Amino acid sequence: MTQHRKQPARRSSAVWAVAITSMAGFITALDNLIVTTALPSIRKDLGGGLEDLEWTVSAYTLTFAVLLMFGASLGDRFGRRRLFAIGLTIFTAASAAAALAPGMGELIAARAAQGVGAAIVTPLTLTLLAAAVPAERRGVAFGVWGAASGIAVATGPLIGGTLTEHLSWQWIFWVNVPLGLALIPLALLRLDESHGPNPSLDLAGTALVSGGLFGIVYALVRGNADGWTSTPVLGGFFAGTALLVGFVLYELRAKHPMLPMRLFRHRSFSAINAASLLMFLGMFGSIFLLSQYLQTVGGYSPMEAGVRMLPWTAMPMIAGPLAGALSDRIGGAPVVTVGMALNAVGLGLWALAVKPQVSYTALLPALIVCGIGMGMFFAPSANLVMSTVRPEEQGIASGANNAIREVGGAIGVASLAAVFSAQGGYGSASLFVDGLRPALWVGASAVALAAALALLMARQRKADGPAAGIAVGDAPVAAI
Repeated sequence: MTQHRKQPARRSSAVWAVAITSMAGFITALDNLIVTTALPSIRKDLGGGLEDLEWTVSAYTLTFAVLLMFGASLGDRFGRRRLFAIGLTIFTAASAAAALAPGMGELIAARAAQGVGAAIVTPLTLTLLAAAVPAERRGVAFGVWGAASGIAVATGPLIGGTLTEHLSWQWIFWVNVPLGLALIPLALLRLDESHGPNPSLDLAGTALVSGGLFGIVYALVRGNADGWTSTPVLGGFFAGTALLVGFVLYELRAKHPMLPMRLFRHRSFSAINAASLLMFLGMFGSIFLLSQYLQTVGGYSPMEAGVRMLPWTAMPMIAGPLAGALSDRIGGAPVVTVGMALNAVGLGLWALAVKPQVSYTALLPALIVCGIGMGMFFAPSANLVMSTVRPEEQGIASGANNAIREVGGAIGVASLAAVFSAQGGYGSASLFVDGLRPALWVGASAVALAAALALLMARQRKADGPAAGIAVGDAPVAAI
């Protein structure tokens, strides 16, 4: 009788865990792209230039990226449920601050605070979910969680455009507040507390990587305005690079490193992470500019722009499962290679199609090709990352890959915007296109390089055979 009572109670706890973590994953993933279709309205309302718009996006992705693994460590040490609730509180309060921001400086600061909250919440959603759901049902639970995050990414531009057009841009941030306020007490009441096996905090590593990435992104953002040979820009590049080198050297010797450098001894792990960085560099930077192109040059309203982005952002919901099934049959590396190649082709099609006056049908092939390419990248690339490390290291490997992707997105927005502002601007439709076209070619080149790295992985796997990679010590346990 007692056992019978425990089973429904455990089932109820698992259902609550799936619901709470999936919704938390939804709102943090939503803020990656929800702001893109609101950028012209934000610029019109608050003023500021291209650099301010870059930081509106990058302040979130950069803090999210550099603190992602640190957030997981905080949960391991101080309690995952407790830190999950704290992260939600930070994210919700920062969302309200962003909605109330009277100027660009305040908005950028609030976006950075949002990234801090998201960096705590996101890694803990998976650990809390794994602790609450029995092993035999985790596949379904993770599928629901992944679907929620996927829907957030797919509909982010549309939701942002709809709220901006029918209410105001502030509502892209207000929408998080009631959801966050509902999730905080539910998490405290319905989730069980747990701690991780490694309670150590890598404060020095976090400070080094945060300062290094900030220096490089700052230099990219300010390059055109201050001059590429100016003291602040060169100082940002040099200081940022020095801090990143210091981060690598420190992590090699740290007793409990945030990012174990031994993982990168596996060539395929290094290759898929480098490819992921380049992929997000090209795609995020392009989306940042193209969402503005549809409104500034195309003349579409924010909601209309969001709808017209759906063939790109929603296509992974269709192509993703098919790509996953295909990767089970032929391996992940070939699928990822084709996906990245399609993304490079799609960005090239965009660069050829953009004009001061162009019909939407002329842009549609580029949207569809990019969408299929993204769908062929996401699921197989995650499996590739997992296959290069031991089972006990999969959590940190996944966190590292997600952080590297977000870093790529932040650098992509900064670097492609630098190309755009060097060649064009907002003065007229022709001037916008003059800057957009070379930026898209840079994005396409970055993704093409990512495809080349993935192709090397595919060839390595074919040469090594299915048993390659099984080794002793710090070597990987599976081959790609």
